[in-house]
Amino acid sequence: MKCDPLPIIIQGGMGAAVSSWSLANAVAQNGQLGVVSGTALDVILARRLQIGDPGGHIRRALARFPIPGVAQRILDRYFIEGGKPENAPFKGKPVPSHKPSRHLEELLVASNFVEVFLAKEGHDGLVGINFLEKIQAPNLPSIYGAMLAGVSAILMGAGIPKAIPGILDRLARKEPVELRLDVQGAERGEEFFTHFDPNAFCEGQAPELDRPDFIAIVSSATLASMLARKASGKVDGFIIEGPTAGGHNAPPRGKMQLSIEGEPVYGGRDAADLDAIKALGLPFWLAGSYAEPERVSQAIKAGAVGVQVGTAFAFCEESGLDHHLIRETIGMSKAGQAKVFTDPVASPTGFPFKVLEMEGTQSDQDIYEQRARICDLGYLRHAYKKDNGKIGWRCPSEPIDDYLKKGGDIEETRGRKCVCNGLMANVGLGQIQDNGELEKPLVTSGDDVARIARFLKSGASSYCAAEVIEYLLKDQDQSVSGGSDTCAAP
Repeated sequence: MKCDPLPIIIQGGMGAAVSSWSLANAVAQNGQLGVVSGTALDVILARRLQIGDPGGHIRRALARFPIPGVAQRILDRYFIEGGKPENAPFKGKPVPSHKPSRHLEELLVASNFVEVFLAKEGHDGLVGINFLEKIQAPNLPSIYGAMLAGVSAILMGAGIPKAIPGILDRLARKEPVELRLDVQGAERGEEFFTHFDPNAFCEGQAPELDRPDFIAIVSSATLASMLARKASGKVDGFIIEGPTAGGHNAPPRGKMQLSIEGEPVYGGRDAADLDAIKALGLPFWLAGSYAEPERVSQAIKAGAVGVQVGTAFAFCEESGLDHHLIRETIGMSKAGQAKVFTDPVASPTGFPFKVLEMEGTQSDQDIYEQRARICDLGYLRHAYKKDNGKIGWRCPSEPIDDYLKKGGDIEETRGRKCVCNGLMANVGLGQIQDNGELEKPLVTSGDDVARIARFLKSGASSYCAAEVIEYLLKDQDQSVSGGSDTCAAP
């Protein structure tokens, strides 16, 4: 990052819209790296407009979108003055595709621009955006939208993002880019790509852009070393994520073994070799239960710049998580009842996925079994090669008959949950499905959720991002700086 010193705290890029623009804005104002989640921002923008754009934030940001006509077309399609009726479903938008329509491309670019623009508004701090390598189809236009808004850093994990650094170089020079897709059933040597051309999108008027830093999220020195040597361009740093971090985790090395409770068992082989990572000579941050002052000090002593913290920020006032869920989780933490289950099969990605056990959510087996399967968002679908040689899309969480007709294996459907719809419900944007049922949340969190009540000051029922930062840095020379240390969302 083009700053000195580098931020000690990187705020985690949790879940769709949990790492909201308001949270990233608050963190950046306090001198650290605020991060917005880049997952599903197109549907989030469309649904925020359909509930009337409370506060007018989306329309304010769209008014600054630099490509003529795009913002108005999006508003004409999705904005509802005063918001849709509460019992009415959200209007759909195109599902992700390797060959997006012009409308989907505009929605992807504009939604990422909006989220980063709002996170950067009113200060000169650092703002990054977090993407998942496994969600490949939307990534090129999404990255371009974030760059149009002047994002400071691209963070990416959940895969091997070897191609992304070079893509950032080319997008900054307004050159066309392509990204190879992982396609199940492809022949050896057969490749499929998704493409994006900045000049075509901008009708020949693409601006030259600053190239953001690229920070890879990895779990091992082996992967960090490979990326440092073989990535398509410069890797500017690493986040080394341990298995107690929230969201998707890297699977344990070796054959999967489960505990009595049914969780993946991690051991010594899963601990990253920090000496080997340090020897790469690139900045790195440690993640996974580092939200303690002494843990920050330990990370720095081990050679890290600092730490990435997610869970502590996920339940603060500026988070995009539904406030009812925040209050309930803090209450469970105070009562010693907050518990996370690392589910080996819940996510369609095949990665272990941490689920907060909470009544009334999809963590409840009865609620999960009663839900009618549907795949209407499609971010975690897998690309596969059809009999005719073309690309098809399937998801282990979709209706089982549909999945089997597409050549899927019945075993892959066992226990799979609709993470896409669950994450929308987490942030108050759950869909009302055809049967009239409102989608239930599926809350993901790191193990540290058990102790988030420690951030509450005496007599308080909530806490803010500045208080988390103040707590984490109290043993460092650097204290909360660059902004206000009071709790006030932008």
